[in-house]
Amino acid sequence: MRGLWKGGVRISSQPLTGAPKTEYSQLNRQYWKQNVKEIPKYLTVSSVSNGLIAWLFGVTGPLLIVLQSAEKGNLAVDVTSSWIFSIYCVGGILSLLLSIYYRQPIAVAFSIPGAVLVGSTLSQHTFPEVVGAYIITGILILILGLLGVINRVMKILPMPIMMGMVSGVLLPFGTDIFVSVLENPLLNGIILFVFLLISLFDRLSKKFPPILGAILAAIILLTGLDLVHLNEVSLSVAKPQWFRPDYNLAVIGELVFPLALTVIAIQNAQGIGVLKSMDYHPPVNAMTNWSGIGSIFNGFFGGHSACIAGPMTAIVSGKDTGPKEGRYAAAIVLGFFWFLFGVFAPVAAAITQMIPASLIKLLGGLAMVGVLMSSLHMSFASHFRMGALFSFMITISGFTILNIGPPFWGLVGGIVVSLLLERKDFLNL
Repeated sequence: MRGLWKGGVRISSQPLTGAPKTEYSQLNRQYWKQNVKEIPKYLTVSSVSNGLIAWLFGVTGPLLIVLQSAEKGNLAVDVTSSWIFSIYCVGGILSLLLSIYYRQPIAVAFSIPGAVLVGSTLSQHTFPEVVGAYIITGILILILGLLGVINRVMKILPMPIMMGMVSGVLLPFGTDIFVSVLENPLLNGIILFVFLLISLFDRLSKKFPPILGAILAAIILLTGLDLVHLNEVSLSVAKPQWFRPDYNLAVIGELVFPLALTVIAIQNAQGIGVLKSMDYHPPVNAMTNWSGIGSIFNGFFGGHSACIAGPMTAIVSGKDTGPKEGRYAAAIVLGFFWFLFGVFAPVAAAITQMIPASLIKLLGGLAMVGVLMSSLHMSFASHFRMGALFSFMITISGFTILNIGPPFWGLVGGIVVSLLLERKDFLNL
Protein backbone atom coordinates (compact mmCIF):
# COMPACT_ATOMS: atom_id res chain seq x y z
CA MET A 1 0.00 0.00 0.00
CA ARG A 2 3.02 2.28 -0.11
CA GLY A 3 3.82 4.22 -3.21
CA LEU A 4 5.36 7.02 -5.22
CA TRP A 5 3.98 10.53 -5.36
CA LYS A 6 4.06 13.27 -7.94
CA GLY A 7 2.57 16.71 -7.51
CA GLY A 8 0.64 15.59 -4.46
CA VAL A 9 -1.00 12.62 -6.23
CA ARG A 10 -0.04 9.00 -5.62
CA ILE A 11 1.03 7.66 -9.01
CA SER A 12 2.12 4.13 -8.14
CA SER A 13 1.37 1.52 -5.50
CA GLN A 14 4.83 -0.05 -5.91
CA PRO A 15 7.55 0.47 -3.28
CA LEU A 16 10.82 2.28 -3.85
CA THR A 17 13.39 -0.43 -4.52
CA GLY A 18 16.29 -0.42 -2.11
CA ALA A 19 14.70 1.86 0.46
CA PRO A 20 14.68 0.54 4.06
CA LYS A 21 11.42 -0.20 5.86
CA THR A 22 12.00 2.60 8.36
CA GLU A 23 12.17 5.06 5.45
CA TYR A 24 8.89 3.67 4.10
CA SER A 25 7.10 4.18 7.40
CA GLN A 26 8.45 7.71 7.75
CA LEU A 27 7.34 8.57 4.19
CA ASN A 28 3.90 7.10 4.82
CA ARG A 29 3.43 9.12 8.00
CA GLN A 30 4.70 12.24 6.22
CA TYR A 31 2.32 11.94 3.27
CA TRP A 32 -0.60 10.91 5.47
CA LYS A 33 -0.16 14.05 7.59
CA GLN A 34 0.31 16.18 4.48
CA ASN A 35 -2.90 14.90 2.92
CA VAL A 36 -4.89 15.48 6.11
CA LYS A 37 -3.39 18.96 6.50
CA GLU A 38 -4.36 19.96 2.94
CA ILE A 39 -7.99 18.82 3.11
CA PRO A 40 -9.34 22.30 4.02
CA LYS A 41 -7.50 23.75 1.02
CA TYR A 42 -9.55 21.63 -1.36
CA LEU A 43 -12.92 21.84 0.41
CA THR A 44 -14.24 24.17 -2.25
CA VAL A 45 -17.78 24.83 -3.34
CA SER A 46 -17.31 22.33 -6.20
CA SER A 47 -15.90 19.50 -4.09
CA VAL A 48 -18.48 19.89 -1.32
CA SER A 49 -21.40 20.08 -3.74
CA ASN A 50 -20.26 17.01 -5.70
CA GLY A 51 -19.64 15.13 -2.46
CA LEU A 52 -23.19 15.92 -1.35
CA ILE A 53 -24.62 14.91 -4.73
CA ALA A 54 -22.78 11.57 -4.53
CA TRP A 55 -24.10 11.09 -0.99
CA LEU A 56 -27.65 11.94 -2.01
CA PHE A 57 -27.43 9.56 -4.95
CA GLY A 58 -26.17 6.74 -2.74
CA VAL A 59 -28.75 7.08 0.03
CA THR A 60 -31.85 7.05 -2.16
CA GLY A 61 -32.16 4.45 -4.92
CA PRO A 62 -29.60 1.98 -3.49
CA LEU A 63 -31.20 2.25 -0.05
CA LEU A 64 -34.61 1.39 -1.49
CA ILE A 65 -33.14 -1.81 -2.95
CA VAL A 66 -31.85 -2.80 0.49
CA LEU A 67 -35.25 -2.06 2.06
CA GLN A 68 -36.98 -4.15 -0.61
CA SER A 69 -34.65 -7.08 0.07
CA ALA A 70 -35.22 -6.78 3.81
CA GLU A 71 -38.97 -6.84 3.19
CA LYS A 72 -38.65 -10.03 1.12
CA GLY A 73 -36.87 -11.65 4.05
CA ASN A 74 -39.45 -10.38 6.55
CA LEU A 75 -36.65 -8.90 8.64
CA ALA A 76 -37.44 -7.07 11.85
CA VAL A 77 -36.98 -3.29 11.94
CA ASP A 78 -33.96 -3.49 14.28
CA VAL A 79 -32.26 -6.03 11.99
CA THR A 80 -32.83 -3.83 8.94
CA SER A 81 -31.55 -0.81 10.85
CA SER A 82 -28.35 -2.68 11.76
CA TRP A 83 -27.93 -3.68 8.10
CA ILE A 84 -28.19 -0.03 7.00
CA PHE A 85 -25.87 1.06 9.82
CA SER A 86 -23.11 -1.34 8.77
CA ILE A 87 -23.08 -0.74 5.02
CA TYR A 88 -23.04 3.05 5.35
CA CYS A 89 -20.75 3.42 8.40
CA VAL A 90 -18.16 0.95 7.11
CA GLY A 91 -18.38 2.52 3.65
CA GLY A 92 -17.92 5.98 5.14
CA ILE A 93 -14.88 5.00 7.21
CA LEU A 94 -13.21 3.23 4.28
CA SER A 95 -13.97 6.14 1.93
CA LEU A 96 -12.25 8.50 4.35
CA LEU A 97 -9.21 6.29 4.96
CA LEU A 98 -8.55 5.25 1.35
CA SER A 99 -9.17 8.72 -0.09
CA ILE A 100 -6.82 10.39 2.40
CA TYR A 101 -4.10 7.72 2.20
CA TYR A 102 -4.00 7.46 -1.61
CA ARG A 103 -5.11 11.05 -2.26
CA GLN A 104 -7.63 9.80 -4.78
CA PRO A 105 -11.44 10.17 -4.79
CA ILE A 106 -12.31 6.60 -3.77
CA ALA A 107 -15.94 6.05 -2.76
CA VAL A 108 -16.65 2.83 -0.85
CA ALA A 109 -20.23 1.66 -0.45
CA PHE A 110 -22.02 -1.68 -0.90
CA SER A 111 -22.88 -3.96 -3.79
CA ILE A 112 -26.21 -2.86 -5.28
CA PRO A 113 -26.70 -6.05 -7.37
CA GLY A 114 -25.57 -7.93 -4.27
CA ALA A 115 -28.53 -6.49 -2.37
CA VAL A 116 -30.84 -7.82 -5.09
CA LEU A 117 -29.28 -11.30 -4.83
CA VAL A 118 -29.65 -11.31 -1.06
CA GLY A 119 -33.36 -10.52 -1.30
CA SER A 120 -34.16 -13.75 -3.15
CA THR A 121 -32.00 -15.81 -0.75
CA LEU A 122 -33.58 -14.31 2.37
CA SER A 123 -36.99 -15.51 1.25
CA GLN A 124 -35.79 -19.13 1.49
CA HIS A 125 -33.13 -19.21 4.24
CA THR A 126 -32.51 -17.82 7.71
CA PHE A 127 -30.71 -14.53 8.27
CA PRO A 128 -27.80 -16.11 10.27
CA GLU A 129 -27.16 -18.46 7.32
CA VAL A 130 -27.02 -15.47 4.97
CA VAL A 131 -24.64 -13.72 7.39
CA GLY A 132 -22.36 -16.77 7.22
CA ALA A 133 -22.27 -16.43 3.42
CA TYR A 134 -21.45 -12.71 3.78
CA ILE A 135 -18.40 -13.47 5.90
CA ILE A 136 -17.09 -16.22 3.63
CA THR A 137 -17.53 -13.85 0.66
CA GLY A 138 -15.42 -11.23 2.43
CA ILE A 139 -12.68 -13.75 3.19
CA LEU A 140 -12.63 -14.91 -0.46
CA ILE A 141 -12.35 -11.32 -1.75
CA LEU A 142 -9.56 -10.58 0.75
CA ILE A 143 -7.58 -13.68 -0.30
CA LEU A 144 -7.84 -12.74 -3.99
CA GLY A 145 -6.62 -9.24 -3.17
CA LEU A 146 -3.68 -10.46 -1.09
CA LEU A 147 -2.64 -12.83 -3.88
CA GLY A 148 -2.62 -9.90 -6.34
CA VAL A 149 -4.86 -11.76 -8.79
CA ILE A 150 -7.17 -8.81 -9.46
CA ASN A 151 -4.32 -6.38 -10.10
CA ARG A 152 -2.79 -8.70 -12.71
CA VAL A 153 -6.17 -9.11 -14.44
CA MET A 154 -6.70 -5.33 -14.55
CA LYS A 155 -3.26 -4.80 -16.11
CA ILE A 156 -4.01 -7.05 -19.10
CA LEU A 157 -7.63 -5.91 -19.55
CA PRO A 158 -7.77 -3.44 -22.50
CA MET A 159 -8.76 0.00 -21.24
CA PRO A 160 -11.22 0.79 -24.11
CA ILE A 161 -13.17 -2.41 -23.37
CA MET A 162 -13.32 -1.57 -19.68
CA MET A 163 -14.40 1.98 -20.47
CA GLY A 164 -17.06 0.62 -22.85
CA MET A 165 -18.51 -1.21 -19.85
CA VAL A 166 -18.24 1.90 -17.65
CA SER A 167 -19.94 4.01 -20.34
CA GLY A 168 -22.76 1.48 -20.53
CA VAL A 169 -23.20 1.62 -16.75
CA LEU A 170 -23.24 5.44 -16.70
CA LEU A 171 -25.39 6.00 -19.81
CA PRO A 172 -28.74 5.30 -18.07
CA PHE A 173 -27.89 7.98 -15.52
CA GLY A 174 -27.48 10.43 -18.41
CA THR A 175 -30.73 9.45 -20.09
CA ASP A 176 -32.49 9.68 -16.72
CA ILE A 177 -32.01 13.45 -16.95
CA PHE A 178 -34.66 13.61 -19.66
CA VAL A 179 -36.84 10.90 -18.12
CA SER A 180 -36.95 12.97 -14.93
CA VAL A 181 -38.04 16.06 -16.86
CA LEU A 182 -40.94 14.10 -18.37
CA GLU A 183 -41.90 12.82 -14.91
CA ASN A 184 -41.95 16.29 -13.37
CA PRO A 185 -41.66 18.99 -16.09
CA LEU A 186 -42.05 21.99 -13.79
CA LEU A 187 -39.60 21.05 -11.02
CA ASN A 188 -36.95 19.23 -13.05
CA GLY A 189 -37.34 21.34 -16.19
CA ILE A 190 -36.48 24.52 -14.31
CA ILE A 191 -33.51 22.85 -12.57
CA LEU A 192 -32.15 21.56 -15.89
CA PHE A 193 -32.57 25.04 -17.40
CA VAL A 194 -30.56 26.56 -14.52
CA PHE A 195 -27.79 23.98 -15.02
CA LEU A 196 -27.55 24.69 -18.77
CA LEU A 197 -27.76 28.45 -18.26
CA ILE A 198 -24.79 28.49 -15.86
CA SER A 199 -22.86 26.13 -18.16
CA LEU A 200 -23.37 28.60 -21.02
CA PHE A 201 -21.03 31.14 -19.39
CA ASP A 202 -17.47 29.79 -19.05
CA ARG A 203 -16.24 32.30 -16.48
CA LEU A 204 -19.29 31.88 -14.30
CA SER A 205 -19.26 28.08 -14.45
CA LYS A 206 -15.61 27.93 -13.34
CA LYS A 207 -16.34 29.94 -10.19
CA PHE A 208 -19.88 28.72 -9.61
CA PRO A 209 -20.34 25.04 -10.61
CA PRO A 210 -23.50 24.37 -12.63
CA ILE A 211 -24.34 21.41 -10.39
CA LEU A 212 -24.36 23.72 -7.37
CA GLY A 213 -26.77 26.01 -9.18
CA ALA A 214 -28.98 23.01 -9.82
CA ILE A 215 -28.89 22.06 -6.12
CA LEU A 216 -29.79 25.58 -5.00
CA ALA A 217 -32.60 25.74 -7.55
CA ALA A 218 -33.88 22.40 -6.25
CA ILE A 219 -33.88 23.63 -2.63
CA ILE A 220 -35.73 26.83 -3.56
CA LEU A 221 -38.31 24.98 -5.64
CA LEU A 222 -38.88 22.19 -3.08
CA THR A 223 -39.50 24.84 -0.43
CA GLY A 224 -41.55 27.15 -2.64
CA LEU A 225 -43.75 24.38 -4.01
CA ASP A 226 -44.17 22.90 -0.50
CA LEU A 227 -42.89 19.48 -1.64
CA VAL A 228 -40.87 18.59 1.49
CA HIS A 229 -41.74 18.85 5.21
CA LEU A 230 -38.67 18.31 7.38
CA ASN A 231 -40.59 19.11 10.59
CA GLU A 232 -42.23 15.68 10.29
CA VAL A 233 -38.88 13.91 10.83
CA SER A 234 -38.00 12.86 14.41
CA LEU A 235 -34.43 12.33 15.66
CA SER A 236 -33.42 8.71 16.24
CA VAL A 237 -30.13 6.80 16.21
CA ALA A 238 -29.47 3.36 14.73
CA LYS A 239 -28.86 0.50 17.18
CA PRO A 240 -26.41 -1.93 15.53
CA GLN A 241 -26.57 -5.63 16.39
CA TRP A 242 -23.85 -8.28 16.36
CA PHE A 243 -24.98 -11.43 14.51
CA ARG A 244 -23.62 -14.90 15.05
CA PRO A 245 -23.25 -16.57 11.63
CA ASP A 246 -24.50 -20.02 10.68
CA TYR A 247 -22.92 -21.86 7.77
CA ASN A 248 -25.18 -23.66 5.31
CA LEU A 249 -23.61 -25.19 2.20
CA ALA A 250 -26.70 -24.46 0.11
CA VAL A 251 -26.61 -20.77 1.02
CA ILE A 252 -22.84 -20.60 0.55
CA GLY A 253 -23.16 -22.13 -2.91
CA GLU A 254 -26.00 -19.79 -3.80
CA LEU A 255 -24.50 -16.52 -2.58
CA VAL A 256 -20.70 -16.53 -2.18
CA PHE A 257 -19.54 -16.74 -5.79
CA PRO A 258 -22.18 -14.35 -7.22
CA LEU A 259 -21.55 -11.80 -4.42
CA ALA A 260 -17.78 -11.93 -4.90
CA LEU A 261 -18.26 -11.58 -8.64
CA THR A 262 -20.48 -8.50 -8.28
CA VAL A 263 -17.86 -6.86 -6.05
CA ILE A 264 -14.76 -7.66 -8.10
CA ALA A 265 -15.90 -7.82 -11.71
CA ILE A 266 -18.79 -5.34 -11.64
CA GLN A 267 -18.62 -2.77 -8.83
CA ASN A 268 -14.84 -2.49 -8.27
CA ALA A 269 -14.18 -2.72 -12.01
CA GLN A 270 -16.43 0.30 -12.55
CA GLY A 271 -14.65 2.34 -9.88
CA ILE A 272 -11.21 1.38 -11.17
CA GLY A 273 -12.23 2.22 -14.74
CA VAL A 274 -13.62 5.59 -13.70
CA LEU A 275 -10.45 6.53 -11.82
CA LYS A 276 -8.28 5.48 -14.76
CA SER A 277 -10.41 7.58 -17.10
CA MET A 278 -9.59 10.56 -14.87
CA ASP A 279 -5.86 9.77 -15.17
CA TYR A 280 -5.45 8.31 -11.68
CA HIS A 281 -3.53 5.14 -10.86
CA PRO A 282 -5.93 3.35 -8.52
CA PRO A 283 -4.47 0.91 -5.94
CA VAL A 284 -6.27 -2.16 -7.26
CA ASN A 285 -4.96 -4.67 -4.70
CA ALA A 286 -5.66 -2.37 -1.75
CA MET A 287 -9.15 -1.62 -3.04
CA THR A 288 -9.81 -5.36 -3.28
CA ASN A 289 -8.31 -6.07 0.16
CA TRP A 290 -10.39 -3.41 1.88
CA SER A 291 -13.52 -4.53 0.04
CA GLY A 292 -12.93 -7.95 1.60
CA ILE A 293 -12.25 -6.55 5.08
CA GLY A 294 -15.26 -4.24 4.86
CA SER A 295 -17.43 -7.17 3.75
CA ILE A 296 -16.38 -9.19 6.80
CA PHE A 297 -17.19 -6.31 9.18
CA ASN A 298 -20.50 -5.71 7.40
CA GLY A 299 -21.42 -9.36 7.75
CA PHE A 300 -21.16 -9.44 11.55
CA PHE A 301 -23.50 -6.43 11.75
CA GLY A 302 -25.95 -7.91 9.24
CA GLY A 303 -24.77 -6.04 6.14
CA HIS A 304 -23.77 -7.48 2.78
CA SER A 305 -20.61 -6.97 0.71
CA ALA A 306 -18.62 -3.72 0.68
CA CYS A 307 -17.16 -2.51 -2.63
CA ILE A 308 -15.93 0.49 -4.59
CA ALA A 309 -18.98 2.51 -5.66
CA GLY A 310 -18.68 3.17 -9.40
CA PRO A 311 -21.37 5.86 -9.87
CA MET A 312 -20.43 7.73 -6.68
CA THR A 313 -16.73 7.57 -7.57
CA ALA A 314 -17.67 8.98 -10.98
CA ILE A 315 -19.40 11.95 -9.38
CA VAL A 316 -16.59 12.90 -6.98
CA SER A 317 -13.77 12.31 -9.50
CA GLY A 318 -15.14 14.47 -12.33
CA LYS A 319 -13.17 17.44 -13.63
CA ASP A 320 -15.81 19.85 -12.37
CA THR A 321 -14.94 18.74 -8.81
CA GLY A 322 -11.70 20.70 -8.93
CA PRO A 323 -7.96 20.14 -9.55
CA LYS A 324 -6.93 16.51 -9.85
CA GLU A 325 -4.74 16.52 -6.74
CA GLY A 326 -7.59 17.86 -4.61
CA ARG A 327 -10.60 15.82 -5.70
CA TYR A 328 -10.07 13.44 -2.81
CA ALA A 329 -11.70 16.14 -0.67
CA ALA A 330 -15.04 15.45 -2.37
CA ALA A 331 -14.77 11.76 -1.41
CA ILE A 332 -14.00 12.84 2.16
CA VAL A 333 -17.21 14.88 2.21
CA LEU A 334 -19.04 11.83 0.87
CA GLY A 335 -17.44 9.53 3.46
CA PHE A 336 -18.29 11.87 6.33
CA PHE A 337 -21.97 12.07 5.39
CA TRP A 338 -21.97 8.34 4.58
CA PHE A 339 -20.96 7.69 8.20
CA LEU A 340 -23.53 10.13 9.61
CA PHE A 341 -26.22 8.49 7.49
CA GLY A 342 -25.36 5.13 9.03
CA VAL A 343 -25.44 6.49 12.58
CA PHE A 344 -28.73 8.31 12.00
CA ALA A 345 -30.10 5.76 9.53
CA PRO A 346 -33.77 6.01 10.62
CA VAL A 347 -33.75 9.82 10.28
CA ALA A 348 -31.83 9.91 7.02
CA ALA A 349 -34.02 7.25 5.45
CA ALA A 350 -37.12 9.27 6.28
CA ILE A 351 -35.67 12.47 4.75
CA THR A 352 -34.53 10.87 1.50
CA GLN A 353 -37.87 9.17 1.00
CA MET A 354 -39.53 12.59 1.18
CA ILE A 355 -37.53 13.94 -1.80
CA PRO A 356 -39.07 13.24 -5.25
CA ALA A 357 -37.35 10.26 -6.88
CA SER A 358 -37.26 12.07 -10.22
CA LEU A 359 -35.18 14.85 -8.66
CA ILE A 360 -32.56 12.34 -7.53
CA LYS A 361 -32.39 10.98 -11.08
CA LEU A 362 -31.88 14.47 -12.45
CA LEU A 363 -29.15 15.58 -10.01
CA GLY A 364 -27.27 12.27 -10.28
CA GLY A 365 -27.33 12.44 -14.08
CA LEU A 366 -26.18 16.08 -14.21
CA ALA A 367 -23.30 15.34 -11.81
CA MET A 368 -22.04 12.55 -14.11
CA VAL A 369 -22.20 14.37 -17.45
CA GLY A 370 -18.47 15.14 -17.50
CA VAL A 371 -17.41 11.62 -16.54
CA LEU A 372 -19.71 10.10 -19.15
CA MET A 373 -18.13 12.27 -21.86
CA SER A 374 -14.63 11.19 -20.78
CA SER A 375 -15.48 7.49 -20.64
CA LEU A 376 -17.14 7.54 -24.08
CA HIS A 377 -14.10 9.29 -25.54
CA MET A 378 -11.72 6.71 -24.03
CA SER A 379 -13.90 3.86 -25.30
CA PHE A 380 -13.81 4.77 -28.98
CA ALA A 381 -10.88 7.13 -29.51
CA SER A 382 -8.15 4.55 -30.19
CA HIS A 383 -7.81 0.74 -30.41
CA PHE A 384 -10.26 -2.05 -29.49
CA ARG A 385 -13.19 -0.06 -30.89
CA MET A 386 -15.22 -3.13 -31.85
CA GLY A 387 -14.64 -4.77 -28.47
CA ALA A 388 -15.49 -1.51 -26.69
CA LEU A 389 -18.70 -1.19 -28.74
CA PHE A 390 -19.83 -4.72 -27.84
CA SER A 391 -18.88 -4.16 -24.20
CA PHE A 392 -20.97 -0.97 -24.25
CA MET A 393 -23.97 -2.57 -25.99
CA ILE A 394 -24.06 -5.69 -23.81
CA THR A 395 -23.85 -3.58 -20.65
CA ILE A 396 -26.80 -1.37 -21.58
CA SER A 397 -28.85 -4.33 -22.87
CA GLY A 398 -29.61 -5.81 -19.44
CA PHE A 399 -28.05 -9.15 -20.52
CA THR A 400 -28.03 -11.43 -17.43
CA ILE A 401 -27.08 -15.09 -17.00
CA LEU A 402 -26.78 -17.08 -13.75
CA ASN A 403 -27.83 -13.99 -11.77
CA ILE A 404 -24.65 -12.24 -12.95
CA GLY A 405 -25.33 -8.75 -14.26
CA PRO A 406 -24.61 -7.19 -17.67
CA PRO A 407 -21.43 -5.24 -16.70
CA PHE A 408 -19.56 -8.53 -16.21
CA TRP A 409 -20.88 -10.01 -19.46
CA GLY A 410 -20.07 -6.73 -21.20
CA LEU A 411 -16.40 -7.18 -20.27
CA VAL A 412 -16.45 -10.85 -21.31
CA GLY A 413 -18.24 -10.15 -24.61
CA GLY A 414 -15.98 -7.22 -25.46
CA ILE A 415 -12.83 -9.26 -24.90
CA VAL A 416 -14.15 -12.21 -26.95
CA VAL A 417 -15.09 -9.94 -29.87
CA SER A 418 -11.69 -8.21 -29.80
CA LEU A 419 -9.87 -11.56 -29.66
CA LEU A 420 -11.76 -12.61 -32.79
CA LEU A 421 -11.71 -9.35 -34.76
CA GLU A 422 -8.96 -7.16 -33.30
CA ARG A 423 -5.98 -9.45 -32.76
CA LYS A 424 -3.54 -6.78 -33.91
CA ASP A 425 -4.65 -4.54 -31.06
CA PHE A 426 -3.86 -7.30 -28.57
CA LEU A 427 -0.42 -7.72 -30.11
CA ASN A 428 0.21 -4.01 -29.67
CA LEU A 429 -1.05 -4.23 -26.09
